[in-house]
Parts: sequence; C-alpha cells; structure tokens
Amino acid sequence: MHVVVNAAASADGKLSSRRREQIAISGEADFARVDRLRAASDAVVVGVGTVLADDPHLTVKDAELRSQRREDGRPANPARVVVDSSGRTPTDAAILDDAATTYVCLSEAAPVDRRAALADCAELVTAGDERVDLLRAFATLQEQGLERIMVEGGGELIFSLFEAGLVDELRVFVGPTVIGGRDAPTLADGEGFVADFPTLELAEVDRLDDGVVLTWRVDER
Repeated sequence: MHVVVNAAASADGKLSSRRREQIAISGEADFARVDRLRAASDAVVVGVGTVLADDPHLTVKDAELRSQRREDGRPANPARVVVDSSGRTPTDAAILDDAATTYVCLSEAAPVDRRAALADCAELVTAGDERVDLLRAFATLQEQGLERIMVEGGGELIFSLFEAGLVDELRVFVGPTVIGGRDAPTLADGEGFVADFPTLELAEVDRLDDGVVLTWRVDER
C-alpha cells in the first residue's frame, strides 16, 4: 500500500479559518492536479470532521479521466473512505451516494443505531475500541484491493496517520494567503509530536497558480 497525503495550506500553514469554513486557497491549475491524483488512486480518504464541515463528494471531475479509468478496467471513481470512530457521518452526505463504493471506518464504540443506518449506504470497517485503529483499518482496505491511497484531510486524521507510520508521501500546495489564528486547523493537528518527529525528504518543488506544490517523501517508517 502507498499512502499519499494531499492538502492545500495557506502561506502560514492553515487549512481553513478558525471557523473551520472552507477557504479557496488554490486555483484551477491545482484543482486539476488534485483531480489527476484522485484519478490515479484506488481510494480517497477523509476524516469525519471534513465530511461534516465540507460535505465533499470526492469523485473525479474530469470526464476524460473517468473514461480512462473505465478503459483501464477500473470504476469511474475511486472508492471513498471516511474515518469516523463514533459513526457521525450523516446518511445524506454526498460521500455516501452511488457514484462510488464508500467505506466507513468505525470503532467498537460506534452506537448500534448509527451502524445500522450507515450499513444501508456504505461498507463498514470496524477496527479499534474507542477510536479507529488506523493500522487495522488500512490493512482491511488493502485486503479489498485498495493499494494506492490518497488522503485529503483533515488535520487530525493526517497527524494520526503520521503517528501510525502510514504516510509514504506528502504533497502540499502552499498558497498566497495568510489566514492566521491559533485555533485555525493546521496540516497536522492532534496532540502533536514532542519526540521522534517524522522526517521528510523533499522530492519536488513545482510552481503552480500563484503558489508552489511541495512533494515530500517520508524518510523512514
């Protein structure tokens, strides 16, 4: 399995404002880059916070890219995955429509009624007691044939994936915007590291729109 984290951050490293409202940090050229990355992936993963804040669809937008996937014997869109320990994903969320298979990763603590509701519109993966055990959940996804994984946020999930040693690559569009705010979400939220910091190797630097795309590879697992 190869896990790529992709994000757009402001010049000061924020994903959105302190209100957690979606902000257009990048432009059309970066949107196209993200679409190509989705099209090359077997699955796109987000945390439930992203679903609740943005209601993303997480499908491939470009018709030619969808057509190419079909020609390659793959579904038009990659699978979608929500990491949702307590089953908070709304049953009318865009990510649960029939455009692609959706997996919802739950913990054992998820209420039975939420499990029953989500089971009608998603494949359920249970891993972990109080929180989703990402190592076990991703192993289950791999058993389903999902090898190339794209992670689109948010910051809590990204931190947890780094903490679990699951990230192979980090791609960040850094845009010409300053958001500020000590409570605004950053690329990797969560508890934060105080030792054994993940180290990255800078692989590529590409100018795009009015910003730059940085591609890092995780140095050691």
